[in-house]
Amino acid sequence: MQRLLLLGGGHSHVEVIRRFGERPLREAAITLLSPERHTPYSGMLPGYIAGHYSYHDCHIDLEPLCSAAGIVFRRAEARGIQPEAGRVACSDGSLADYDVLSIDVGSTSDVHDMSGALEHGIRVKPVAAFLSAWEGIHAALRQGRQLSLVFVGGGAGAVELAAAMHHRLAKETSAGSARIAMLTDTASILPAHPARVQRIFERVLSGRGIKVHCNAKVVRVSPGRIECADGSSVDADHAIIATGAGAPAWVTASGLKADARGFIAVNAYLQSLSHPNVFAAGDVATMMDYPRPKMGVYAVRQGPILHRNLLHALRGESLRSYVPQRTALALISTGDKHAVASWNGIAFEGDWVWRWKNRIDCRFMATYRR
Repeated sequence: MQRLLLLGGGHSHVEVIRRFGERPLREAAITLLSPERHTPYSGMLPGYIAGHYSYHDCHIDLEPLCSAAGIVFRRAEARGIQPEAGRVACSDGSLADYDVLSIDVGSTSDVHDMSGALEHGIRVKPVAAFLSAWEGIHAALRQGRQLSLVFVGGGAGAVELAAAMHHRLAKETSAGSARIAMLTDTASILPAHPARVQRIFERVLSGRGIKVHCNAKVVRVSPGRIECADGSSVDADHAIIATGAGAPAWVTASGLKADARGFIAVNAYLQSLSHPNVFAAGDVATMMDYPRPKMGVYAVRQGPILHRNLLHALRGESLRSYVPQRTALALISTGDKHAVASWNGIAFEGDWVWRWKNRIDCRFMATYRR
């Protein structure tokens, strides 16, 4: 019997599992290897931080999802891949063998050229560790401590989380208990978004007293301080690393062909360019012919084609190619129940945009609770 190993519980894999649940595969043994039973949905995490959602609202329980599909759920963290042997080394010292491997483990926060970030910073990714750290910060602030929280990064993730934290803390703690700031090495926040979106969030952050330092390249994170390349520094009780996506080190050391940034290089079939029995999707992979931003929407759209090609690979059938959409709708919340949308350079905002986003997110989550 063929062995299919699903490595990670990312957005693409939850759709693969759901589809195997609709039509269980009898001729193969399938295992999901994940360090966490509950996998987060990235689109709702800022809302969770802001207090709009519960933990259950924005996490998918992998165990019953796997059970319904006849898939073995194994809670363990991968530490390395031995592609020539068809084997994955796990954190508990065990090995997981496979005939076909699919990788959807997401990404980490990029700390390239940022000394001390791993030791003294709080990375937004992986999410489980970040949420654990946030619980500690939140509890300390509610007990009356005064803390400075400094985000490193100026993309959508950093902006959303900073606004969400401010909203939550403004409701639950005394004034001035948390000072929030942002450092970004770009000339403006949200550099990948239209100028109108940038202006909206500059207004939002300024109105909430969140100081933004642009052209500030962080080179060192140490206890209580963040240092920049121009010699300036900022005091920080907590440095929250919300930079762009970085490739997990153990993935890049696996011997699988990678792109210049260390992400697994795949073709239009989501198949490794160096090992045909290995597939990858989501943030951990780069479609070399169709590179796209590391965004959850692309991982979600890859789920159906990944399921089909894994099925075909197990059966020795021809694979199907996939061309991702060129642009994606961006919906960015402002902490309160208000959001900004942009599409092809057009931007608009309002409470109704947040309600629209909420309906999309809740409908997505309901799909994996049936």
